[in-house]
Amino acid sequence: MNFCTCGSGSDYSDCCQPIITGMRPAATAEQLMRARYAAYAGLQMDFIFESTHPEHRAAYDHDGTREWAEKSTWLGLEIVGVTKGGEDDTVGEVEFIARYNEKGINRDHHERGQFERIDSQWFFSQAIMVKNKPLMVAKIGRNDLCLCGSALKYKKCCGK
Repeated sequence: MNFCTCGSGSDYSDCCQPIITGMRPAATAEQLMRARYAAYAGLQMDFIFESTHPEHRAAYDHDGTREWAEKSTWLGLEIVGVTKGGEDDTVGEVEFIARYNEKGINRDHHERGQFERIDSQWFFSQAIMVKNKPLMVAKIGRNDLCLCGSALKYKKCCGK
């Protein structure tokens, strides 16, 4: 079996290949998102362009996108969540993390992709980047036990 790079667990010929080659349209926004990831991994930039909403194609850099995709090693796709984007919807959102290695550095591209369906065909319309959540650190009082594990009060230990 030739597993699809989108991470669905299905064979590529049954999963993203028919969507990328135009044999059948993506039925959902998530299917289009998975096919776009597989297209990046497979360097199928024409599909990336064609699956981009027509109103957003002017800013598309075909050569730059291809160069970036060629220089990256694609490590996996994680679908975090899907809002709408079903077979009966006209809009949808797919939150995902695309993992790749670029110049020896593992990277996570975390985004909420916006999708729109026009005449029964899904298109990627825009990306909303998801920022890392800040770490929440509990406030330590002077008379609280020190976090270092010494069993002393913070003021007598690390809080000096």
